[in-house]
Amino acid sequence: SNQIAPLKKSIYSLPFLKDQLKAANKRYLEFISAFDNKEVGRKMLEKITETKTVHNRNYRGFNFFSKFDLSLLLSIVRGEFTINGFRNKHLRYIFDFSTGKVSRLLKRLLVHGLIKKAQHSYKYYLTTLGKEAIVAAQLVKDVILVPAFNY
Repeated sequence: SNQIAPLKKSIYSLPFLKDQLKAANKRYLEFISAFDNKEVGRKMLEKITETKTVHNRNYRGFNFFSKFDLSLLLSIVRGEFTINGFRNKHLRYIFDFSTGKVSRLLKRLLVHGLIKKAQHSYKYYLTTLGKEAIVAAQLVKDVILVPAFNY
């Protein structure tokens, strides 16, 4: 069984002391990170919803209350796309859009950091930010807004 024993004050106990201090610092950092910091969430929301300009071209932000934007986001979070990724042709089948329009949608998703492109392929995957944003948008809509209007 593991028991706590006092360390002898010698040079030979420094490695053990280092391990204990490192573990204490790790526990403290985990404790601090558990604080509710809304500033990070605000910055992420601004990153997704604000218009961005890349190479003199504007890419508008995502509106979670827009029917089209929400349907686009919910379509890329589907299970089969999480495993295998998705391509331009997958979104063309879902929305019945031209290749060019889907390419512009993919670029918009890329610019806002919601998806990432797999190297040496035409596949795209959701980023962690993308997953969190889509789940949060659906949660706000289904859990807060819709029940609030059903009085």
